[in-house]
Amino acid sequence: MKILYFTDTHIRGNSPRSRKDDFPSTIRRKMEEIIELASNHQVDYVLHGGDVFDHPNLSPAVVGDFASLFRGFGVPVYAIAGNHDVYAHNPITLPRTMLGLLDAFGTLQLVHEGNRIKLEKDGIVVQLSGQPFHYDLDKRDITLDYAVKNEMEAHFCIHMVHSMLVDRPLPDSVAHTLISQLWELDSDVDVVLTGHYHAGFPVQHREGRYVLNPGAIARVNNHLSEMRRTPQVVLITLTDCVDVTVIPLTSARSGEEILDRSHIEKARYQEERWAEFTRQVDAALELKTLNVDTIIETIAENDEIQESVRLDALRRISRAKEMREGEGA
Repeated sequence: MKILYFTDTHIRGNSPRSRKDDFPSTIRRKMEEIIELASNHQVDYVLHGGDVFDHPNLSPAVVGDFASLFRGFGVPVYAIAGNHDVYAHNPITLPRTMLGLLDAFGTLQLVHEGNRIKLEKDGIVVQLSGQPFHYDLDKRDITLDYAVKNEMEAHFCIHMVHSMLVDRPLPDSVAHTLISQLWELDSDVDVVLTGHYHAGFPVQHREGRYVLNPGAIARVNNHLSEMRRTPQVVLITLTDCVDVTVIPLTSARSGEEILDRSHIEKARYQEERWAEFTRQVDAALELKTLNVDTIIETIAENDEIQESVRLDALRRISRAKEMREGEGA
Protein backbone atom coordinates (compact mmCIF):
# COMPACT_ATOMS: atom_id res chain seq x y z
CA MET A 1 0.00 0.00 0.00
CA LYS A 2 1.25 3.47 -0.91
CA ILE A 3 0.08 6.68 0.74
CA LEU A 4 1.04 10.24 -0.18
CA TYR A 5 0.92 12.82 2.60
CA PHE A 6 1.15 16.62 2.46
CA THR A 7 -0.15 19.46 4.58
CA ASP A 8 -0.91 23.17 4.99
CA THR A 9 -1.71 24.26 1.44
CA HIS A 10 -3.40 27.46 2.70
CA ILE A 11 -5.32 27.90 -0.55
CA ARG A 12 -6.53 31.46 -1.05
CA GLY A 13 -7.63 33.77 -3.85
CA ASN A 14 -4.96 36.45 -3.53
CA SER A 15 -1.31 36.84 -2.59
CA PRO A 16 -0.09 37.50 0.96
CA ARG A 17 1.90 40.66 1.54
CA SER A 18 5.02 38.54 1.92
CA ARG A 19 4.88 37.19 -1.64
CA LYS A 20 6.28 38.60 -4.89
CA ASP A 21 4.52 36.05 -7.09
CA ASP A 22 0.93 35.12 -7.89
CA PHE A 23 0.31 32.91 -4.85
CA PRO A 24 -2.83 31.09 -6.12
CA SER A 25 -1.06 30.16 -9.36
CA THR A 26 1.97 28.92 -7.41
CA ILE A 27 -0.16 26.71 -5.16
CA ARG A 28 -1.95 25.38 -8.25
CA ARG A 29 1.40 24.38 -9.83
CA LYS A 30 2.42 22.63 -6.61
CA MET A 31 -0.89 20.78 -6.46
CA GLU A 32 -0.47 19.71 -10.08
CA GLU A 33 2.99 18.34 -9.25
CA ILE A 34 1.63 16.48 -6.22
CA ILE A 35 -1.09 14.93 -8.39
CA GLU A 36 1.59 13.86 -10.87
CA LEU A 37 3.69 12.36 -8.07
CA ALA A 38 0.66 10.44 -6.81
CA SER A 39 0.09 9.07 -10.30
CA ASN A 40 3.74 8.22 -10.99
CA HIS A 41 4.09 6.37 -7.67
CA GLN A 42 0.67 4.74 -8.09
CA VAL A 43 -0.47 5.70 -4.62
CA ASP A 44 -3.63 4.21 -3.20
CA TYR A 45 -4.61 7.02 -0.83
CA VAL A 46 -3.80 10.71 -0.34
CA LEU A 47 -3.78 12.33 3.11
CA HIS A 48 -3.86 16.05 3.95
CA GLY A 49 -2.83 17.31 7.41
CA GLY A 50 -5.05 20.38 7.66
CA ASP A 51 -5.25 24.05 6.72
CA VAL A 52 -6.43 23.10 3.29
CA PHE A 53 -7.68 26.69 2.95
CA ASP A 54 -6.26 29.90 4.35
CA HIS A 55 -9.77 31.18 5.17
CA PRO A 56 -13.00 29.25 5.83
CA ASN A 57 -15.08 31.49 3.54
CA LEU A 58 -13.18 31.69 0.27
CA SER A 59 -15.07 32.59 -2.89
CA PRO A 60 -16.86 29.72 -4.67
CA ALA A 61 -14.74 30.39 -7.76
CA VAL A 62 -11.47 29.72 -5.88
CA VAL A 63 -12.88 26.71 -4.06
CA GLY A 64 -14.31 25.27 -7.27
CA ASP A 65 -10.98 25.67 -9.05
CA PHE A 66 -9.06 23.75 -6.39
CA ALA A 67 -11.85 21.23 -5.88
CA SER A 68 -11.22 20.08 -9.44
CA LEU A 69 -7.56 19.54 -8.54
CA PHE A 70 -8.43 17.38 -5.54
CA ARG A 71 -10.67 15.30 -7.78
CA GLY A 72 -7.69 14.95 -10.11
CA PHE A 73 -5.95 12.58 -7.71
CA GLY A 74 -8.30 9.81 -8.80
CA VAL A 75 -7.90 8.05 -5.43
CA PRO A 76 -9.57 8.70 -2.05
CA VAL A 77 -8.36 11.87 -0.33
CA TYR A 78 -8.67 12.12 3.46
CA ALA A 79 -8.05 15.32 5.42
CA ILE A 80 -8.38 16.81 8.87
CA ALA A 81 -9.44 20.39 9.59
CA GLY A 82 -6.83 22.94 10.58
CA ASN A 83 -7.29 26.19 12.48
CA HIS A 84 -7.54 28.18 9.23
CA ASP A 85 -10.27 25.93 7.88
CA VAL A 86 -12.83 26.99 10.50
CA TYR A 87 -14.30 30.28 11.71
CA ALA A 88 -12.56 31.94 14.68
CA HIS A 89 -10.53 28.78 15.24
CA ASN A 90 -13.75 27.12 16.38
CA PRO A 91 -14.07 23.51 15.11
CA ILE A 92 -17.85 23.37 15.57
CA THR A 93 -18.20 25.82 12.66
CA LEU A 94 -16.76 23.29 10.19
CA PRO A 95 -20.11 22.38 8.56
CA ARG A 96 -20.52 26.04 7.51
CA THR A 97 -17.08 26.29 5.89
CA MET A 98 -15.79 25.66 2.39
CA LEU A 99 -13.82 22.65 3.64
CA GLY A 100 -17.06 21.28 5.07
CA LEU A 101 -18.63 21.84 1.65
CA LEU A 102 -15.93 19.78 -0.08
CA ASP A 103 -16.57 17.02 2.42
CA ALA A 104 -20.33 17.18 1.81
CA PHE A 105 -19.80 16.94 -1.96
CA GLY A 106 -17.42 14.01 -1.60
CA THR A 107 -14.44 15.84 -3.10
CA LEU A 108 -12.46 14.71 -0.08
CA GLN A 109 -13.40 12.99 3.15
CA LEU A 110 -12.83 14.66 6.50
CA VAL A 111 -11.53 12.58 9.38
CA HIS A 112 -13.27 13.75 12.52
CA GLU A 113 -12.24 13.20 16.12
CA GLY A 114 -13.12 9.65 17.12
CA ASN A 115 -13.37 8.35 13.53
CA ARG A 116 -11.68 5.05 12.68
CA ILE A 117 -11.44 4.53 8.93
CA LYS A 118 -10.31 1.27 7.35
CA LEU A 119 -7.92 1.47 4.38
CA GLU A 120 -7.20 -1.76 2.51
CA LYS A 121 -4.91 -2.87 -0.32
CA ASP A 122 -3.42 -6.26 -1.19
CA GLY A 123 -4.30 -7.75 2.16
CA ILE A 124 -2.87 -4.86 4.16
CA VAL A 125 -5.28 -3.13 6.53
CA VAL A 126 -4.64 0.35 7.92
CA GLN A 127 -6.62 2.06 10.65
CA LEU A 128 -6.74 5.80 9.89
CA SER A 129 -7.70 8.27 12.61
CA GLY A 130 -7.36 12.00 13.07
CA GLN A 131 -7.42 14.84 15.54
CA PRO A 132 -8.52 18.12 13.89
CA PHE A 133 -7.47 21.42 15.41
CA HIS A 134 -9.15 22.50 18.64
CA TYR A 135 -8.45 25.08 21.31
CA ASP A 136 -6.89 22.73 23.85
CA LEU A 137 -4.47 20.96 21.52
CA ASP A 138 -1.02 20.77 23.15
CA LYS A 139 -2.52 22.23 26.33
CA ARG A 140 -4.38 19.24 27.76
CA ASP A 141 -3.25 15.68 28.45
CA ILE A 142 -1.48 14.67 25.22
CA THR A 143 -2.90 11.14 25.48
CA LEU A 144 -6.28 12.56 24.44
CA ASP A 145 -4.95 13.87 21.12
CA TYR A 146 -2.00 11.65 20.20
CA ALA A 147 -2.68 8.17 21.61
CA VAL A 148 -4.95 5.81 19.67
CA LYS A 149 -5.67 2.12 20.14
CA ASN A 150 -5.90 -0.39 17.31
CA GLU A 151 -9.63 -1.09 17.25
CA MET A 152 -9.84 -3.10 14.01
CA GLU A 153 -6.87 -5.46 14.26
CA ALA A 154 -5.17 -3.48 11.50
CA HIS A 155 -1.61 -4.13 10.38
CA PHE A 156 -0.79 -0.44 10.83
CA CYS A 157 -2.35 2.55 12.57
CA ILE A 158 -1.92 6.04 11.10
CA HIS A 159 -3.01 9.09 13.08
CA MET A 160 -3.18 12.66 11.71
CA VAL A 161 -3.03 15.65 14.09
CA HIS A 162 -3.11 19.37 13.25
CA SER A 163 -1.01 20.46 16.21
CA MET A 164 2.17 22.19 17.31
CA LEU A 165 4.20 18.99 17.53
CA VAL A 166 7.90 19.90 17.38
CA ASP A 167 11.32 18.34 17.61
CA ARG A 168 12.75 21.02 19.91
CA PRO A 169 11.34 23.18 22.73
CA LEU A 170 9.54 26.42 21.85
CA PRO A 171 9.05 29.42 24.17
CA ASP A 172 6.79 28.70 27.14
CA SER A 173 4.23 31.15 25.73
CA VAL A 174 3.65 28.82 22.75
CA ALA A 175 1.62 25.70 23.51
CA HIS A 176 3.43 22.75 21.99
CA THR A 177 4.20 19.07 22.39
CA LEU A 178 7.65 17.54 22.01
CA ILE A 179 8.09 14.47 19.84
CA SER A 180 10.08 12.88 22.65
CA GLN A 181 6.88 12.83 24.74
CA LEU A 182 5.12 10.64 22.16
CA TRP A 183 7.55 7.75 22.47
CA GLU A 184 6.40 7.20 26.05
CA LEU A 185 2.68 7.04 25.27
CA ASP A 186 0.63 3.88 25.59
CA SER A 187 -0.52 3.96 21.97
CA ASP A 188 -0.83 1.64 18.97
CA VAL A 189 -0.06 4.38 16.43
CA ASP A 190 2.70 3.40 14.00
CA VAL A 191 2.77 6.67 12.06
CA VAL A 192 1.85 10.12 13.40
CA LEU A 193 1.30 12.67 10.63
CA THR A 194 1.21 16.28 11.69
CA GLY A 195 1.13 19.78 10.22
CA HIS A 196 0.45 23.29 11.56
CA TYR A 197 4.16 23.79 12.36
CA HIS A 198 5.14 25.06 8.92
CA ALA A 199 8.88 24.51 9.29
CA GLY A 200 8.41 20.76 9.66
CA PHE A 201 11.25 18.55 10.88
CA PRO A 202 13.40 15.62 9.72
CA VAL A 203 11.86 12.15 9.78
CA GLN A 204 11.59 10.95 13.38
CA HIS A 205 11.47 7.22 14.13
CA ARG A 206 12.05 4.83 16.97
CA GLU A 207 11.55 1.08 17.10
CA GLY A 208 9.42 1.03 13.95
CA ARG A 209 7.26 4.02 14.90
CA TYR A 210 7.36 7.23 12.87
CA VAL A 211 6.49 10.89 13.38
CA LEU A 212 6.33 12.91 10.15
CA ASN A 213 5.85 16.56 9.25
CA PRO A 214 7.32 17.45 5.84
CA GLY A 215 6.47 21.12 6.41
CA ALA A 216 3.82 23.28 4.80
CA ILE A 217 3.26 23.24 1.07
CA ALA A 218 2.58 27.00 1.30
CA ARG A 219 5.08 29.62 2.40
CA VAL A 220 2.85 32.41 3.67
CA ASN A 221 5.37 34.32 5.77
CA ASN A 222 8.84 35.62 4.99
CA HIS A 223 10.79 34.42 8.00
CA LEU A 224 14.38 33.55 7.15
CA SER A 225 13.66 29.87 7.80
CA GLU A 226 11.00 29.98 5.07
CA MET A 227 13.51 31.56 2.67
CA ARG A 228 15.66 28.44 2.96
CA ARG A 229 12.91 25.81 3.12
CA THR A 230 11.73 23.72 0.15
CA PRO A 231 8.12 22.46 0.30
CA GLN A 232 7.91 18.68 0.15
CA VAL A 233 5.61 15.68 0.47
CA VAL A 234 6.00 12.24 2.04
CA LEU A 235 5.51 8.88 0.33
CA ILE A 236 4.68 6.10 2.79
CA THR A 237 5.00 2.51 1.56
CA LEU A 238 3.50 -0.19 3.74
CA THR A 239 4.50 -3.83 3.30
CA ASP A 240 5.66 -5.84 6.28
CA CYS A 241 7.17 -2.60 7.59
CA VAL A 242 6.96 1.16 7.12
CA ASP A 243 9.12 2.81 4.48
CA VAL A 244 9.23 6.62 4.26
CA THR A 245 10.47 8.75 1.35
CA VAL A 246 10.54 12.54 1.51
CA ILE A 247 10.09 14.17 -1.91
CA PRO A 248 10.90 17.87 -2.44
CA LEU A 249 8.69 19.69 -4.94
CA THR A 250 10.60 20.73 -8.05
CA SER A 251 7.95 23.34 -8.89
CA ALA A 252 8.73 25.25 -5.67
CA ARG A 253 10.91 28.24 -6.49
CA SER A 254 13.60 29.51 -4.13
CA GLY A 255 12.63 31.77 -1.26
CA GLU A 256 14.65 34.64 -2.72
CA GLU A 257 12.50 34.51 -5.85
CA ILE A 258 9.06 34.51 -4.27
CA LEU A 259 9.30 35.94 -0.75
CA ASP A 260 9.41 39.69 -0.16
CA ARG A 261 11.30 40.88 2.92
CA SER A 262 11.59 44.53 1.90
CA HIS A 263 9.08 45.87 4.42
CA ILE A 264 10.74 43.83 7.17
CA GLU A 265 14.11 45.30 6.32
CA LYS A 266 12.58 48.78 6.17
CA ALA A 267 10.96 48.32 9.58
CA ARG A 268 14.22 47.05 11.02
CA TYR A 269 16.06 50.07 9.61
CA GLN A 270 13.49 52.41 11.14
CA GLU A 271 13.81 50.65 14.50
CA GLU A 272 17.58 51.01 14.37
CA ARG A 273 17.30 54.70 13.50
CA TRP A 274 14.80 55.23 16.30
CA ALA A 275 17.02 53.42 18.81
CA GLU A 276 20.00 55.55 17.84
CA PHE A 277 17.92 58.73 17.94
CA THR A 278 16.53 58.02 21.41
CA ARG A 279 20.00 57.15 22.66
CA GLN A 280 21.28 60.51 21.50
CA VAL A 281 18.32 62.36 22.99
CA ASP A 282 18.65 60.56 26.32
CA ALA A 283 22.34 61.40 26.41
CA ALA A 284 21.66 65.02 25.50
CA LEU A 285 19.04 65.41 28.22
CA GLU A 286 21.75 64.78 30.78
CA LEU A 287 23.59 67.93 29.72
CA LYS A 288 22.84 71.03 31.79
CA THR A 289 23.39 73.27 28.76
CA LEU A 290 20.73 71.52 26.67
CA ASN A 291 18.45 73.81 24.68
CA VAL A 292 15.34 71.66 24.68
CA ASP A 293 13.27 74.19 22.74
CA THR A 294 15.71 73.99 19.82
CA ILE A 295 15.51 70.19 19.74
CA ILE A 296 11.72 70.28 19.80
CA GLU A 297 11.60 72.75 16.93
CA THR A 298 14.07 70.68 14.89
CA ILE A 299 12.11 67.48 15.39
CA ALA A 300 8.76 69.14 14.66
CA GLU A 301 10.05 70.52 11.36
CA ASN A 302 11.81 67.36 10.21
CA ASP A 303 9.65 65.83 7.46
CA GLU A 304 11.98 62.83 7.07
CA ILE A 305 11.07 61.43 10.46
CA GLN A 306 8.01 59.18 10.50
CA GLU A 307 5.03 60.98 12.07
CA SER A 308 4.55 58.42 14.84
CA VAL A 309 8.25 58.59 15.70
CA ARG A 310 8.22 62.38 15.71
CA LEU A 311 5.21 62.58 18.01
CA ASP A 312 6.74 60.05 20.39
CA ALA A 313 9.99 62.00 20.46
CA LEU A 314 8.17 65.27 21.21
CA ARG A 315 6.23 63.57 23.97
CA ARG A 316 9.38 62.20 25.59
CA ILE A 317 11.27 65.48 25.42
CA SER A 318 8.32 67.48 26.72
CA ARG A 319 8.06 65.16 29.67
CA ALA A 320 11.78 65.44 30.36
CA LYS A 321 11.58 69.24 30.14
CA GLU A 322 8.71 69.34 32.60
CA MET A 323 10.68 67.17 35.01
CA ARG A 324 13.73 69.40 34.77
CA GLU A 325 11.69 72.54 35.28
CA GLY A 326 9.98 70.93 38.24
CA GLU A 327 13.34 70.13 39.81
CA GLY A 328 14.48 73.74 39.40
CA ALA A 329 11.35 75.25 40.93
